[in-house]
Amino acid sequence: MVIEKDKSIDTIQATRKLFLTLLESLSIDEVNIVPEGFNNNVIWNFGHVIVSQQILCYKLAGLPLKLDDTFISKYSKGTKPETFINDTELIFLKQQAISLIDELVVDLDKEIFTSYNNYTTSFNVELNNIEDAVKFIAMHEGLHLGYAMALKRIVKQ
Repeated sequence: MVIEKDKSIDTIQATRKLFLTLLESLSIDEVNIVPEGFNNNVIWNFGHVIVSQQILCYKLAGLPLKLDDTFISKYSKGTKPETFINDTELIFLKQQAISLIDELVVDLDKEIFTSYNNYTTSFNVELNNIEDAVKFIAMHEGLHLGYAMALKRIVKQ
C-alpha cells in the first residue's frame, strides 16, 4: 500500500506564491498602510509568516535560525509595524519566503530535526514535533494570507 506524501509543504509553497502575487499588485506605500481598525499591514503579515516558520521549525527544535534577530524581533507574534518597510527589505523578504522553505525541505530530508520542545500555539494546538509544526504552518500561513487579502481590499478602496 502506497501512503500519499503529506501535502503541507506543497500548501506552504503555494500560499507563499499567492502572497508574492498579492505583493506584486501593491505599491511599497500600500503594503505599509495600517488601515483604521487594524493592528498591522500587508508587509507585516508577510514577514510574520516567514519568521513564524523559523521559530516553529528551527528554534523549537533547538537549531539555529536562518534569519537575523532584527527580523525575528520585528515580525514575531505580538509585534506590530513600527517603521516604514522599504523596497530593499521587501525584496529581501520575498527572496527569503522561497529560499527558507526550500531549505526546510532539504533539512527535513536530512532529518536534522531530532528533538523538539513542545509548544502550544495561540490556537491551543500542541506541537510535539517537526511534523506537527509543518502542518500548523500550512494553516497559519493561509490565515495570514487571508488577512493580507482583506487588507489589500481596504487599501485599494
